[in-house]
Amino acid sequence: MNENAAVYFVDRHLDEGRAAKTAFREADGAQRSLTYGALAEQAARFGGALERHGVRREERVAMIVRDQIEFPVVFWGALKAGAIPVPLNTLLSASVYETILNDSRASILVVSEQLWDTVKPAIDGNRFLRAVVVIGEARDCDGKECVSFDAFMDGAHPVETVDAHGDELAFWLYSSGSTGVPKGVRHVHSSLKATSDTFGAQVLGICEDDTVFSAAKLFFAYGLGNGMSFPMSVGATTILFGGRPTPDAVFDILAREKPTIFCGVPTLYAALVAAQEKAGTAPVHCVRLCTSAGEALPRDIGERWEKLWAAEIVDGVGSTEMLHIFLSNRPGDIAYGTSGIAVPGYEVRLVDEHDEDVAEGDVGELLVRGPSSAEGYWNRRSKSMSTFQGHWTRTGDKYERTKDGRFVYCGRTDDMFKVSGIWVSPFEVEQALVEYPGILEAAVVARADDKDLIKPAAFIVLKEGAEIDTDALKEHVKAKIGMWKYPRWVSVVDELPKTATGKIQRFKLRTPEPAE
Repeated sequence: MNENAAVYFVDRHLDEGRAAKTAFREADGAQRSLTYGALAEQAARFGGALERHGVRREERVAMIVRDQIEFPVVFWGALKAGAIPVPLNTLLSASVYETILNDSRASILVVSEQLWDTVKPAIDGNRFLRAVVVIGEARDCDGKECVSFDAFMDGAHPVETVDAHGDELAFWLYSSGSTGVPKGVRHVHSSLKATSDTFGAQVLGICEDDTVFSAAKLFFAYGLGNGMSFPMSVGATTILFGGRPTPDAVFDILAREKPTIFCGVPTLYAALVAAQEKAGTAPVHCVRLCTSAGEALPRDIGERWEKLWAAEIVDGVGSTEMLHIFLSNRPGDIAYGTSGIAVPGYEVRLVDEHDEDVAEGDVGELLVRGPSSAEGYWNRRSKSMSTFQGHWTRTGDKYERTKDGRFVYCGRTDDMFKVSGIWVSPFEVEQALVEYPGILEAAVVARADDKDLIKPAAFIVLKEGAEIDTDALKEHVKAKIGMWKYPRWVSVVDELPKTATGKIQRFKLRTPEPAE
């Protein structure tokens, strides 16, 4: 049996009568759409165009592509031809693109024309790329073949979907780089269906009648599941938006496109709640369910959202290494401020520094095993061995388990610290901070005082027009979570450093400052 993921997610829909069903619809630009039938035809022709350009099986096809209808064509077309699509973050700098393109040794690059000025310097000295395909008008590539997407596709003969084993490498994703340089994470064909059969079907409950809008982009694991594999597993429709998901843009899409499932990240939910509360009107939408991942969702934001929108946010935790969410709340069983329980098909453990299971209520590192674990990192053998240990994958997240079996996020392993000999969870302090009036976002890191003792330091983003009394804020945190956990330093900043997936880059906030 052919276990190429394109058979299940693309070809199958033609046999099941969905050729005329809209698979993707753009919410910006020309607002183009793509049916399942057109996707199958165009993906097959893209695979043929790759073969015509000499792309062999398992060669990498880098994608610096916005959320637009060419994204699924390129991704599935590469899989059909047996090539390895490598979607990349569309918000990186030229120097990072240069590093990744050289690391992956991609032979073909597909890039959206809006990103050309940033990408161009990254390809000038690249010796692996044979061709650059621009979605838009062709550009000058200084000696490399550079063609428009239309010209690349013109006259290409469609390929039959190549036979592939479920354990065969299918695509790569580069990690978000929340702690440093992105790493190439290699996934196999069976992982896409595994996440659809578990979180997509058994937690999200997605069905053919759903329309999905994911503000989280397709280039990273969370967005790839939300906006492509989950809806395509059931023949649903996805709304694509290539622009920046500002509150105004999201409000417009939710009212105009009427998605039934909305997928966001905590930063965006906080901004949407603040904007809606300021507007003082009821939101216009058809959303029945929301999801959140990337960072843990603060309890206060979840509760305020549900009050405003009458739609639950299913908050969970996933990773690039596990492809999507493996620990989650469930519709009808939401406990905001927690990450819920293991998704069906996955097992989790909390372990101490000796890999022994910790007691209930104690903090431990989260380990997970399940059907979507990555095959490993590219060119990072030592890191692969330390992360992927047999059936178990180390997440690098610290959690505690409550009496009712729910898991509460405490922070990244590198972010946890002790105050007066007691572990402090940055996320717990951050939750207390954002519950204070006037605070939109918060991040907490460890800092040494004048006696070289470790204490919490907070960075806060204020709501528009808000002012803050830092002494009153500290007293609020003391009353909420404990005398020793309050931030000794409070810095007001315009924004917090984040990855494109919404994860706070706390390591960028650890620069020492003079003790107060």
